[in-house]
Amino acid sequence: MRHALFFRSTARLAGAFAFFCLLLPAPLQAGVFNPESFTLENGLQVVVVPNPRIPAVTHMVWYKVGAIDEAPGKSGLAHFLEHLMFKGTKTLKPGEFSQIVARHGGHDNAFTAQDFTAYYQTIASDRLERVMRMEADRMVNLALTDAIVLPERDVVLEERRMRFENDPSAMLSLEVEAMLYRNHPYRKPIIGWAHEIASLTTEDALRFYRRHYAPNNAILVVAGDVTAKTLRPLAEKIYGAIPAREIGTRAIPTEPPLTEDVTRRVVLHSTEIRQPLFLRRYLAPNQRTAKAGEAEALQVLAEILGGGGTSRLYRGLVVDQKIAATAAAHYDPVARGPAAFSIQVVPAPGVAVEKVEAAVDAEIENLARDGVTETEAGDAVRRLQAAAIYARDGLDTGAQVLGAALASGLTIEDVESWPARIGKVTAGDVRAAAADVFDRKRSVTGFLLPKKPGGTP
Repeated sequence: MRHALFFRSTARLAGAFAFFCLLLPAPLQAGVFNPESFTLENGLQVVVVPNPRIPAVTHMVWYKVGAIDEAPGKSGLAHFLEHLMFKGTKTLKPGEFSQIVARHGGHDNAFTAQDFTAYYQTIASDRLERVMRMEADRMVNLALTDAIVLPERDVVLEERRMRFENDPSAMLSLEVEAMLYRNHPYRKPIIGWAHEIASLTTEDALRFYRRHYAPNNAILVVAGDVTAKTLRPLAEKIYGAIPAREIGTRAIPTEPPLTEDVTRRVVLHSTEIRQPLFLRRYLAPNQRTAKAGEAEALQVLAEILGGGGTSRLYRGLVVDQKIAATAAAHYDPVARGPAAFSIQVVPAPGVAVEKVEAAVDAEIENLARDGVTETEAGDAVRRLQAAAIYARDGLDTGAQVLGAALASGLTIEDVESWPARIGKVTAGDVRAAAADVFDRKRSVTGFLLPKKPGGTP
């Protein structure tokens, strides 16, 4: 069993993977990670992020396929296949991949998102060729039988129960997303609907694997004690031997125009909680669909509104009015489909969630009416940049940021030019972005409320 990360389902709440918020401030003429890149003849894009501070590397293979690519009735298949990728090949027994990595002092894992699936190992740099050979092996030689697949399907169902059905806040997030996206596949949970997971078969997994797992649908990112000069011959020898395959076109449904003036609301009751939860999500542009500078302005807006202890929501609701325990806002533009701007507040004990909602709406109205000051905008940009300084020191941060961006349809230049773009955001840009995104017709509000065991809410 792998420890999959459900980016689009959970990271919006936690803010744990705001990729572009991890980028480092830098002189306008400089890049961020300064990667080297080349493409093999079979279409595999290779990105190298040299970082020789320690003799170790993070080796990642990103497939440009995720839950968004699942056929109707097959929700959870991308994540299910991620589990099965650890179940052996023609030369490795089930579980042997991770055992070998551990035996050489490394660790490995994988995660599935709406837009991509990634596998990684962190290991001593002199063991890099070994993990490259194993990863290339399972790109083409996965061996599955019902005896392997069907028990793992039960593991995934149990994972769903643990991570979602026993976590009311996670269930609220799933229900809000299912209502926010009326037609786009983002409305399906990455882990899948339980009844559809239960019907997935070995042939489903193999068909998905054969269609999407190919070098021309993948990105190899290696960060750490390595250079393109040393990696290129290894990549050509190991991954270059795998032939490209026809991936085919993928038609992704789009959201219908929102013409009707409706208020959409989800109310979930649970006996497992004592504190209510307020969650609101607005449809927002992603990095590619946003107007010039709009995605960056929304990132600054999220920082000003709910980016920590000095944000407007925290100061207004937690410090001044004392009606909330926590308050946060989040926006992640790295997506193939429509992104979302999220606001989450935990009311203080004894405070009705409706009072919190009114206070949030008042803060949004104030922001829309009066905008933000240039001082607020400048401070927010500097806070984002300051928080990113230490992130660049991480061995795998560059691999994560670049891999997610490329697998979502962005470019290395999009990542490397971020410091210059974010530095141009003004207070006027933030106000304009807020006026566009805070449209109640394009939002869903979720309430998570306590319920007495065996009783009514």
